[in-house]
Amino acid sequence: MVKIRFLKYVVLSILLIIPGIALSQELNCNVQISAQKIQGSNREVFENMQRDIYEFMNNTVWTNHVFTYSERIECSILINLTDQLSADEFTGTIQVQLKRPVFNTTYNSTVLNFIDNSFRFRYVEFQPLEFDPTTYRSNLVSVLAYYTYMILGFDADTFSPEGGTEYFQMAEKIVTNAQNAPEAGWKPYDGSRNRNRYWLVKNTLDKEYEGVRQFLFEYYINGLDKMESKISEARNSIVESLKLVQDVYRRKPDPFMYIVQVLMDAKNDELVNIFTESFPEEKSRVVQILTEIDPSNKTKYEKISSAN
Repeated sequence: MVKIRFLKYVVLSILLIIPGIALSQELNCNVQISAQKIQGSNREVFENMQRDIYEFMNNTVWTNHVFTYSERIECSILINLTDQLSADEFTGTIQVQLKRPVFNTTYNSTVLNFIDNSFRFRYVEFQPLEFDPTTYRSNLVSVLAYYTYMILGFDADTFSPEGGTEYFQMAEKIVTNAQNAPEAGWKPYDGSRNRNRYWLVKNTLDKEYEGVRQFLFEYYINGLDKMESKISEARNSIVESLKLVQDVYRRKPDPFMYIVQVLMDAKNDELVNIFTESFPEEKSRVVQILTEIDPSNKTKYEKISSAN
């Protein structure tokens, strides 16, 4: 399946030149709504919310590319509601996770796993969720569509060099459409240390950070996808790919490097698992790189060196 999807992102998508041809949906997205912190409400509304968001994510056709059922992208969304401001207005967080299959294994690698803490939206039961790429309709629809295109983009980047650009551009368009929205998360100055939707997609498309996207391709195609057959070569490729992120970090280690932290938050446990059985010299190299680019997880990376 990995090889098939790689070709999908290398070759231009099949155009709809045959009348009646159908496009399959791109996502296999698990959706969960947690409303434990909201007391005394009609619990059925949260069940309907979960169903409607699930159908929106999985039944919308997001691209012009053809996906078979087995190629659908594995991802999940967890919305943790913390407050109900009115009958149809809610606040909370949204956690987004993307997984990608590793070639010739049953292992699914986490590409993204992060939490957006600025999520305020209106949900009206039985009102259809409809996405229009040309305008901002609601914060709920815009946030879900934004993260859909970020998921599509990062997934594509793991199969083809900068293969996700068209999807990131769609996410950027959603951000532009939302600049006059009253809800937080869309503007440059929203959020703590400029960590929001605006900066995530801006970093992703910024040439200053293209090494991060190059890392994703090298890490998967020449690293994880070869772990089953050529483990030493694969581990060495992963070390070399990390140098691409190190170069970005050294050139621009400022508060706006949101994409680097999002990436490392998703990969740190996997990296520890990969290199705990490596040889001493390689362990030393990778620990030096990881503790430099992700100092907040220094203690975790030091477990690589201490492993027998």
